[in-house]
Amino acid sequence: MSPKKTVKKATEKEPAPPLKKNGLVVIVGRSNVGKSTLLNALVGSKIAITSPKAQTTRDVIHGVVNDERGQIVFADTPGVFKQVPDRLTSMLNEKVRESLEGVDAVIYVVDATRHVGEEERLIHRMVSAVKKPKILVFNKSDQRLEYKDEFLAWSGEFNAVVEVSAARGKSLSALVDAVFELLPQAEPLYPPDRITNIENRSWVAEMIREKAFLTLNKELPYSVAVKIDEIETREDGLVYIRGRLLTSQARYKKMIIGHGGARIKQIGTMARQELESVTGKRIFLDLEVEIDERWIDKPL
Repeated sequence: MSPKKTVKKATEKEPAPPLKKNGLVVIVGRSNVGKSTLLNALVGSKIAITSPKAQTTRDVIHGVVNDERGQIVFADTPGVFKQVPDRLTSMLNEKVRESLEGVDAVIYVVDATRHVGEEERLIHRMVSAVKKPKILVFNKSDQRLEYKDEFLAWSGEFNAVVEVSAARGKSLSALVDAVFELLPQAEPLYPPDRITNIENRSWVAEMIREKAFLTLNKELPYSVAVKIDEIETREDGLVYIRGRLLTSQARYKKMIIGHGGARIKQIGTMARQELESVTGKRIFLDLEVEIDERWIDKPL
């Protein structure tokens, strides 16, 4: 006599697998504290530009980290400025405020090699108003954190305190562990093969703008942006990229071009080399400099 087979009723369903931990975590801090460097280090790929110059980051950039526990979407934000001398700075500060809404956790990155100042207190007030889990992150832990105690006075407001060195990749796993502890069970925000929200043209534009900052350093005005007009992969595998550096005044255009076109050529060479290194493809980069007094008001 053969054993009876267990037959499931038509109405029975397989139980859904338990949700993993997933969530949106915003990274905030004052300018030049190392937020973009931290985002790149956490994701393991260059998706945000870095520069010693303030106001480098202008958009909220997502970096995605996946592991067996779930998915963390880190959102890098522009730095916050106490003084608001122009419309661009005001717009950047507003982006930071907006990014703090609807998040699952906050990473507040501080640089304890510097005193707590009015700019830092402004950011602290913004972070304090968010009723979500928070982590206080001391960056640059490979240096002497001379003013650490000034920031530790706020530690009672945070769920965790972590020291990292974004530039050296130190203690990043401890930070990721601390974030996963705070995230809810939810559906992931991105597919598992996606590491950023930046589309191809935007990423290329950011790489070029970074090289402009590095080449011109303090001479480069804040009123500069990059617009990518064309990306074409040709039959021989060469990737042709045509773009424009937009600035607000004729004197800035002259500065960016340089004597005999030397500076724009240097910017193009540095950008091309990095793009080729990251993509593994041959790049032809065609750049121009254009005056547009109202580029801030236009989508890039």
